[in-house]
Amino acid sequence: MTIAELNSFDCTRFVEAVGWVFEHSPWVAERAWMARPFADLEALHAAMKAEVERAQPEEQLDLLRAHPDLGTRARISVASAEEQAGAGLDCLTPEEFERLQHLNSAYRNRFGSPFLFAVKGSTKYDVLDALERRLDASPEEEYREALRHVYRIAELRLRDIIL
Repeated sequence: MTIAELNSFDCTRFVEAVGWVFEHSPWVAERAWMARPFADLEALHAAMKAEVERAQPEEQLDLLRAHPDLGTRARISVASAEEQAGAGLDCLTPEEFERLQHLNSAYRNRFGSPFLFAVKGSTKYDVLDALERRLDASPEEEYREALRHVYRIAELRLRDIIL
Protein backbone atom coordinates (compact mmCIF):
# COMPACT_ATOMS: atom_id res chain seq x y z
CA MET A 1 0.00 0.00 0.00
CA THR A 2 1.24 3.49 -0.77
CA ILE A 3 0.82 6.63 1.31
CA ALA A 4 -1.36 8.06 -1.50
CA GLU A 5 -3.70 5.07 -1.25
CA LEU A 6 -3.83 5.41 2.51
CA ASN A 7 -4.62 9.11 2.20
CA SER A 8 -7.61 8.28 0.00
CA PHE A 9 -9.22 5.91 2.51
CA ASP A 10 -12.27 6.85 4.52
CA CYS A 11 -11.86 6.59 8.28
CA THR A 12 -13.14 3.02 8.55
CA ARG A 13 -10.84 1.71 5.83
CA PHE A 14 -7.91 3.72 7.19
CA VAL A 15 -8.37 2.18 10.65
CA GLU A 16 -8.66 -1.29 9.10
CA ALA A 17 -5.37 -0.70 7.27
CA VAL A 18 -3.24 0.79 10.05
CA GLY A 19 -5.26 0.60 13.25
CA TRP A 20 -3.37 -2.47 14.39
CA VAL A 21 0.14 -0.93 14.36
CA PHE A 22 -0.44 0.38 17.89
CA GLU A 23 -1.25 -2.93 19.59
CA HIS A 24 -4.99 -3.37 20.12
CA SER A 25 -5.43 0.42 20.07
CA PRO A 26 -7.22 1.42 16.84
CA TRP A 27 -8.18 4.74 18.45
CA VAL A 28 -4.70 6.02 17.55
CA ALA A 29 -5.32 5.58 13.81
CA GLU A 30 -8.89 6.83 14.10
CA ARG A 31 -7.73 10.11 15.63
CA ALA A 32 -4.74 10.48 13.30
CA TRP A 33 -6.97 10.07 10.21
CA MET A 34 -8.05 13.72 10.58
CA ALA A 35 -4.46 14.86 9.91
CA ARG A 36 -4.54 13.56 6.31
CA PRO A 37 -3.08 13.94 3.79
CA PHE A 38 0.24 12.59 4.96
CA ALA A 39 3.26 13.58 2.90
CA ASP A 40 5.05 10.33 3.68
CA LEU A 41 5.37 7.51 6.18
CA GLU A 42 7.24 9.73 8.62
CA ALA A 43 4.38 12.25 8.64
CA LEU A 44 1.86 9.46 9.26
CA HIS A 45 3.94 8.09 12.11
CA ALA A 46 4.37 11.58 13.58
CA ALA A 47 0.60 12.16 13.48
CA MET A 48 -0.09 8.85 15.19
CA LYS A 49 2.58 9.51 17.80
CA ALA A 50 1.09 12.98 18.42
CA GLU A 51 -2.31 11.40 19.09
CA VAL A 52 -0.78 9.15 21.74
CA GLU A 53 0.98 12.13 23.29
CA ARG A 54 -2.33 14.06 23.39
CA ALA A 55 -4.20 11.12 24.88
CA GLN A 56 -5.26 10.99 28.49
CA PRO A 57 -2.79 9.23 30.82
CA GLU A 58 -5.30 6.40 31.29
CA GLU A 59 -5.45 5.87 27.51
CA GLN A 60 -1.66 5.84 27.31
CA LEU A 61 -1.47 3.30 30.12
CA ASP A 62 -4.12 1.16 28.40
CA LEU A 63 -1.97 1.29 25.25
CA LEU A 64 1.08 0.10 27.19
CA ARG A 65 -0.96 -2.64 28.84
CA ALA A 66 -2.36 -3.80 25.48
CA HIS A 67 1.04 -5.29 24.63
CA PRO A 68 1.82 -8.88 25.57
CA ASP A 69 4.61 -9.92 27.87
CA LEU A 70 7.71 -10.70 25.84
CA GLY A 71 8.28 -14.42 25.57
CA THR A 72 4.75 -15.28 26.59
CA ARG A 73 3.36 -18.59 25.47
CA ALA A 74 -0.18 -17.19 25.44
CA ARG A 75 -2.01 -16.27 22.24
CA ILE A 76 -0.80 -12.92 20.98
CA SER A 77 -1.28 -10.87 17.81
CA VAL A 78 0.36 -12.14 14.63
CA ALA A 79 2.57 -9.05 14.48
CA SER A 80 3.80 -9.51 18.05
CA ALA A 81 4.41 -13.23 17.52
CA GLU A 82 6.47 -12.58 14.38
CA GLU A 83 8.48 -9.81 16.02
CA GLN A 84 9.21 -11.91 19.10
CA ALA A 85 10.17 -14.92 16.99
CA GLY A 86 12.60 -12.74 15.06
CA ALA A 87 14.40 -11.99 18.31
CA GLY A 88 14.49 -15.66 19.30
CA LEU A 89 11.94 -15.32 22.08
CA ASP A 90 10.03 -18.30 20.73
CA CYS A 91 12.95 -20.66 21.33
CA LEU A 92 14.21 -19.83 24.81
CA THR A 93 15.88 -22.52 26.84
CA PRO A 94 13.94 -23.51 29.96
CA GLU A 95 16.37 -21.44 32.05
CA GLU A 96 16.01 -18.39 29.81
CA PHE A 97 12.23 -18.73 29.82
CA GLU A 98 12.20 -18.90 33.63
CA ARG A 99 14.48 -15.85 33.86
CA LEU A 100 12.29 -13.92 31.42
CA GLN A 101 9.11 -14.84 33.32
CA HIS A 102 10.70 -13.76 36.61
CA LEU A 103 11.90 -10.44 35.14
CA ASN A 104 8.54 -9.81 33.42
CA SER A 105 6.77 -10.34 36.73
CA ALA A 106 9.15 -8.05 38.59
CA TYR A 107 8.68 -5.38 35.90
CA ARG A 108 4.86 -5.61 36.03
CA ASN A 109 4.92 -5.39 39.81
CA ARG A 110 7.16 -2.33 39.73
CA PHE A 111 5.64 -0.41 36.79
CA GLY A 112 2.09 -1.77 36.35
CA SER A 113 2.45 -2.66 32.68
CA PRO A 114 4.34 -5.19 30.55
CA PHE A 115 7.95 -4.60 29.62
CA LEU A 116 8.03 -3.00 26.17
CA PHE A 117 10.96 -3.37 23.84
CA ALA A 118 11.10 -2.94 20.06
CA VAL A 119 12.59 -6.38 19.46
CA LYS A 120 13.09 -6.20 15.69
CA GLY A 121 16.80 -6.50 14.99
CA SER A 122 17.55 -7.57 18.56
CA THR A 123 18.39 -10.91 20.13
CA LYS A 124 16.92 -12.63 23.15
CA TYR A 125 20.07 -11.60 25.02
CA ASP A 126 19.46 -7.92 24.17
CA VAL A 127 15.91 -8.23 25.49
CA LEU A 128 16.91 -9.96 28.72
CA ASP A 129 19.71 -7.48 29.38
CA ALA A 130 17.46 -4.46 28.72
CA LEU A 131 14.72 -5.84 30.93
CA GLU A 132 17.11 -6.39 33.79
CA ARG A 133 18.68 -2.93 33.36
CA ARG A 134 15.38 -1.05 33.04
CA LEU A 135 14.07 -2.45 36.31
CA ASP A 136 16.30 0.14 38.00
CA ALA A 137 14.68 3.12 36.25
CA SER A 138 12.32 5.51 37.99
CA PRO A 139 8.63 5.06 37.14
CA GLU A 140 8.63 8.35 35.20
CA GLU A 141 11.75 7.46 33.20
CA GLU A 142 10.43 4.00 32.43
CA TYR A 143 7.02 5.29 31.36
CA ARG A 144 8.68 7.53 28.74
CA GLU A 145 11.02 4.72 27.69
CA ALA A 146 8.09 2.31 27.27
CA LEU A 147 6.27 4.86 25.08
CA ARG A 148 9.44 5.36 23.04
CA HIS A 149 9.49 1.62 22.33
CA VAL A 150 5.77 1.63 21.45
CA TYR A 151 6.47 4.38 18.93
CA ARG A 152 9.39 2.42 17.47
CA ILE A 153 7.29 -0.77 17.21
CA ALA A 154 4.56 1.16 15.37
CA GLU A 155 7.07 2.77 13.03
CA LEU A 156 8.60 -0.60 12.13
CA ARG A 157 5.15 -2.05 11.50
CA LEU A 158 4.26 0.88 9.24
CA ARG A 159 7.51 0.40 7.30
CA ASP A 160 6.51 -3.22 6.71
CA ILE A 161 3.20 -2.30 5.03
CA ILE A 162 3.71 1.08 3.31
CA LEU A 163 5.73 1.32 0.12
